[in-house]
Amino acid sequence: MTDKQKNSRRKFLKTAGAGLAGAAVLSAPAVHVSAKTTIKWRMQTYAGAALAAHVIKPAIDSFNKVAGSDMHIELFMADQLVPTGELFRAMQKGTIDAVQSDDDSMASPTEVTVFGGYFPFASRYSLDVPVLFNQYGLNEIWDAEYSKVGVKHISAGAWDPCHFATKKPIYSLSDLKGLRVFTFPTAGRFLTQFGVIPVTLPWEDIEVAVQTGELDGIAWSGITEDYTVGWADVTDYFLTNNISGAWAGSFFANMDRYNELPENLRELLSLAMDSSHYYRQWWYWGGEASLRVYGTKMKLTTIPDDEWAIVEKAAIKFWDEIASESPIKAKVVDIFKKYNADMIKAGRPYRYG
Repeated sequence: MTDKQKNSRRKFLKTAGAGLAGAAVLSAPAVHVSAKTTIKWRMQTYAGAALAAHVIKPAIDSFNKVAGSDMHIELFMADQLVPTGELFRAMQKGTIDAVQSDDDSMASPTEVTVFGGYFPFASRYSLDVPVLFNQYGLNEIWDAEYSKVGVKHISAGAWDPCHFATKKPIYSLSDLKGLRVFTFPTAGRFLTQFGVIPVTLPWEDIEVAVQTGELDGIAWSGITEDYTVGWADVTDYFLTNNISGAWAGSFFANMDRYNELPENLRELLSLAMDSSHYYRQWWYWGGEASLRVYGTKMKLTTIPDDEWAIVEKAAIKFWDEIASESPIKAKVVDIFKKYNADMIKAGRPYRYG
């Protein structure tokens, strides 16, 4: 073989080898990157289905729509996964990931639990609650107390005021004596001094319990909720005096699950919760007035102001009793006192009458 032939052969083999190598690369099986795993949470609300359709479902639907394949929250109603009184423990253990409730109803083992739901006369209007949390320091206290027990306090907001809806009319404090009423733990504790008998039942059983006579009434909500969930169909009277101007409740999450979220999903979660708080502000505020004026299912009754002042005075004594139980409780009560004093000094429309 001549030198020219040898060089030609080497050139062919070199070129062919490169071509084969290239073909090998082109024909290699594609490497498939696995699809991103969707973060999935289970959240349970204290509210039954009819109420949840307003106080939480729109916000969760919006969150899921925006989060897309990044995260999905499955929403469960009152007592659907665990009884409301076990919500805190289930969230703390990670059985469920997040909760919408007041501290009182879910029996959280914190120093601030007694202030959740309806703490007597702590507020007069629904806007009092977010101001207390965002401008008077309650957010920082709640964050610290829940961090101690492995739970993230995301945000607090207001619901409706607390009124009596009953089978018989209430025109004076004496009419409260002996009434078996479904209410919140702390509200019940306060009302016992006026003869009210607090009764604890699953939320979904309340309507039937009133029909069967097991309950004489409900002190759980305002008139909007009474109509929305069906309680106005089984009670005949609505007492316009309330023991608190707004229910205080929050969104909570298991701390580990919350910390696992990327920053953008934490922010989105916060925005969704804020939209829920805002929805309730106008839905309850407008509903309370409209149903008092146009509602036909319950007759309105009122205890005279001078007699109701006895209840308001008893609330301040109750505050002091709670404050004596611990330094944290005393700190919260001091904030309530300062806030209400500031509102009185501010005058109309903040406080009057």
